Amino acid sequence: MIVVVKIGTSSVTRESGELDDAALVKLCAEIAAARSAGHQVVLVSSGAIAAGLPALGLSRRPRDIGTLQAVAAVGQPRLMERFGALLAEHRLVPGQVLLTPFDFGHRAQYLHARETFVRLMDLGVVPIVNENDTVADDEIRYGDNDRLAALVAHLVGAELLVLLTDTTGVFTADPRVDAEASLIEEIIEVDAALEAVAGGAGTARGSGGMASKLAAAKIAAWSGVRAVIANANEPDVVIGAIADRVVGTVVQPRPQKLSSRKLWIAFARGAAGRVVVDAGARAALVDGNRSLLPAGVRSVEGDFDAGDAIEVVDDAGRVFAKGLAGIDAVTLRAVAGRRTDQLPEATPHEVVHRDDLVVLP
Repeated sequence: MIVVVKIGTSSVTRESGELDDAALVKLCAEIAAARSAGHQVVLVSSGAIAAGLPALGLSRRPRDIGTLQAVAAVGQPRLMERFGALLAEHRLVPGQVLLTPFDFGHRAQYLHARETFVRLMDLGVVPIVNENDTVADDEIRYGDNDRLAALVAHLVGAELLVLLTDTTGVFTADPRVDAEASLIEEIIEVDAALEAVAGGAGTARGSGGMASKLAAAKIAAWSGVRAVIANANEPDVVIGAIADRVVGTVVQPRPQKLSSRKLWIAFARGAAGRVVVDAGARAALVDGNRSLLPAGVRSVEGDFDAGDAIEVVDDAGRVFAKGLAGIDAVTLRAVAGRRTDQLPEATPHEVVHRDDLVVLP
């Protein structure tokens, strides 16, 4: 099978920000074991920014985008150099692939990226993926490699996504503050209650946390990919996840999959605003597979342009869909509630076209 393994910053670096060589040795040995067992492995590794901090004499992760990009530029080759040396001990060759979630939104880029991965794996290369942190300011500020790993799993047709972190898996409460918290071994559906339990970011060195892992597992589930959230220090954790042993929390795939484009709309693009719709519009979108028209819009929130991602909200305030806006926010406010035959000339008829809409659970 094709396996995507993602490891977080806290699992490959020490508290000081230096690369944790023992952790990298273990990870590369597990990748080699999976390859020896006949599986293809794609590694998504965080740590470029953390690896660059000590080289520049910095003790803390900077806040400004320019410095973050500079630190990533310094840290990324240091990270790859070490991976290359360790994988060479197992006669494996790594290949660096730098991506952003936006590479998944354009068909030509998507197909090109997929072909690159296929060719790398055909040549026996271990692809090592990271966000293109030196240019992708949105990802540094708001994103993380968990989401990217889930999108890569869909891209390469993986059967398994392994999210390695510094905790055993998903717990019923935060185990750092609740001694009664217990491990959830299997999740059928990632819902709002689970996301609330997951909390925020995990460590100062990384940008993710358990909430980020759950969000990535949710993307994987919508891709038809089984996801496992487990501790990077667990012995033989990758092989255990492949064998479907209990090594952490498994999130089961959904029976219905999203296309790559709709997956990108739903999960890879942040929402620039939202529209509140009436009950009739909600039914047309959810049950009728229809486009959203201005007549069904009650109110508009945020300042977005045509082409931006927006959330669609019902009267009770629940987000039930996400899509690409066909009308900018200013124009939409002016025509909200109007029938199509009442729209000014040249005004787009669809707020969100059905082909650009994803109905969420």
